[in-house]
Amino acid sequence: MRLDTKETARINCFNGGAGCAEGTMVLDGHIHLRATEGDREEFRRRLKAAGVDGGIVISLPPPGSPLDRLTSVLKWCELSGNLYPFYWIDPVAEDAMDQVGTAVEKGVSGFKVICGGFYPGDKRAMKTYAAIAKTGRPILFHSGILWDGKPSSPYNRPAEFEALLEIEGLKFCLAHISWPWCDECIAVYGKFLNARTRKSDLSVEMFIDTTPGTPPIYRKETLARLFTVGYDVENNVIFGTDSCANNYNIGWTQQWLDRDTAIFKELGLSQPALDGILAGNLRRFVGVSSAKIDKKLPRVGE
Repeated sequence: MRLDTKETARINCFNGGAGCAEGTMVLDGHIHLRATEGDREEFRRRLKAAGVDGGIVISLPPPGSPLDRLTSVLKWCELSGNLYPFYWIDPVAEDAMDQVGTAVEKGVSGFKVICGGFYPGDKRAMKTYAAIAKTGRPILFHSGILWDGKPSSPYNRPAEFEALLEIEGLKFCLAHISWPWCDECIAVYGKFLNARTRKSDLSVEMFIDTTPGTPPIYRKETLARLFTVGYDVENNVIFGTDSCANNYNIGWTQQWLDRDTAIFKELGLSQPALDGILAGNLRRFVGVSSAKIDKKLPRVGE
């Protein structure tokens, strides 16, 4: 498949268009694989046409051969040093620990988890999270309504992820701003910040992935709440699209980039903050940036 004229025209976002400033790096924090095979060069071309420099590529979901799924996502990410392979793991599977070890040995950048039939604090899952945390890899969680045709959303309410306060050294991200429980997601982020006032050596860190999620009619309201609530959040928000590598959606990506960057500018976010949201925060999340971030911790009565 090749780029059509309309898609190619979208490239002007980074040459004076309505969206990002010229030269701004953009990393897409939420790209799925829909098949193990595909035209990887076409994926690279589509990323470039969308003005995207790379991002997180998520393996095919379980069940299925763990080794095949792992090998595939690693292969897709060979195209660029800015592509970060995330292995989708079922943390309650009997062989979850073995899968963690193999995935890390093979070179994954992180893990993807959807709690489709268990709560995030399930004891079996918590053991897997702890094992992942010890490797220094982060976890990208689905959070919010789950379009899987099953009654699974109660397992993905953001407050359920408070259990992760017990996982030392974990970096995790809640995707989709937990739509439609966006306020709850923001509140949980505040709780993780405040927890450091009670336990100064707490090493767990929460990120928020802005991948839709939120329908466009709710977008401005949700981002305004996220960035004006008063929590120190600018260094912990990651841009994403939910596109797939096998047929990366240029138009969809550009629409969300244009919409979000316009909202960010209206909110008065600085260029360094915008650079972080579009790329820098993801790089810190996956561990390729060692930037040290000092956060203002929210306290009662202040």
